[in-house]
Amino acid sequence: MKKTTSYIIMAIVLFLTNVDVSAVGSRTDKGQGEMYKVTLDAADHGSYSVSPKIPEDGKVEAGTEITITATPASGYSMDCIFKTVAGGMWGTTSYEYFVTEKKITVDKDMTVGATFFKSELVDNIEVTRDIVYAQPGVKKLKYDVYSPKGAKNLPIIVIIHGGGWSSNNEDIMRGLAFELLKGGQYVICSIDYRWNKNLDGDAVPNKVNNLIEDVYGAIAHIQEHASKYGGDATRIAVTGDSAGGHLSASAANMVEMIGDGGFGEKEGVFEYKPTYLPKGKSTEQVRNEIATAIKAAAPSYGVFRGSSMASFVDNLTAEQVKAIAPINSIPNVSDRNVPQFLVRGTSDPLISNEENQVYVDALKDAGQKVEYLQVEGASHAFFDWKPDARTRATFEKIGVPYAAKMKAFFDSVFFK
Repeated sequence: MKKTTSYIIMAIVLFLTNVDVSAVGSRTDKGQGEMYKVTLDAADHGSYSVSPKIPEDGKVEAGTEITITATPASGYSMDCIFKTVAGGMWGTTSYEYFVTEKKITVDKDMTVGATFFKSELVDNIEVTRDIVYAQPGVKKLKYDVYSPKGAKNLPIIVIIHGGGWSSNNEDIMRGLAFELLKGGQYVICSIDYRWNKNLDGDAVPNKVNNLIEDVYGAIAHIQEHASKYGGDATRIAVTGDSAGGHLSASAANMVEMIGDGGFGEKEGVFEYKPTYLPKGKSTEQVRNEIATAIKAAAPSYGVFRGSSMASFVDNLTAEQVKAIAPINSIPNVSDRNVPQFLVRGTSDPLISNEENQVYVDALKDAGQKVEYLQVEGASHAFFDWKPDARTRATFEKIGVPYAAKMKAFFDSVFFK
């Protein structure tokens, strides 16, 4: 009774002050009255609808829930519904939802839309998303698996995304995953890892050596469950671009450094303990299994020298930086054979030809087989797949043909 009386009194007060009584209880206090702009991205190879309809000026009240429903065109299949907002390391951040319908709350200016893949790329593929392999901090570490339907004992390609060790996740490499799956010869696992420093929200800053431990942990988890994905745990290749180029080269080169001795805690001891260890297996067992399994690497437009990572590793000592540089841990071919494939754009503003050439020469000095290609006029990150039209067009123009060259390299290793 008291609540009813209070509401009546409040309604009278609102009426006398010309406030709309019908709005009471229908909007949240947060952002009440604020307006944000919702921009609708043009859709290629499909369409989508938004409900309620977005006004012509794009202005939508904060807290409004919109529903996006996407429909692929004939010959195409659903990729994702997305929203892109300002912020993040590269100026904008995209959130992707792998569904045909998604409710999104308007809480800032955003661009929304939907993207689609050619059906021939995805129709015979089983995709398992967000497999958690460890949680050493705030963020759950996970990977996605792309398997040809009916896969059995296929080689596994592990993809490690880029983003300055500080952004992105495994979703950004799905375009490359689908290209490497052409022909149904591989199982693809695209992995995520901790971000450098405090960018995951961890109280204790992460360091690049922790990220390398995450990569080894993901590989150990993938090996443990390989048969379930249709993969062969004893035949693995690693690839990645930019920061993922560094991490994939590290994974290929530094296997002998897997251990329990800590990283720089004792003088001269720099070892990587995988973030995940299968139950009942020692670090030594995991090291041996990974060492014999990794057969090839394709680190794309990556960094290989400690001096090239200076701005990202100011929380490491000089000796630790040396230990995370792949160029310093290349195995001699007589000890372990790991052929490598490198690619870089000639107009890449972040990664120089020298960075790659010095690494190529070091691989050759160790007796390792190496193939190095430069893409005339290409910039950075052409293997990325993001919702924006420019990134997708770049991937189609450069990523697709050079993914085919990468696949041909892997074929030469696994299917001689």
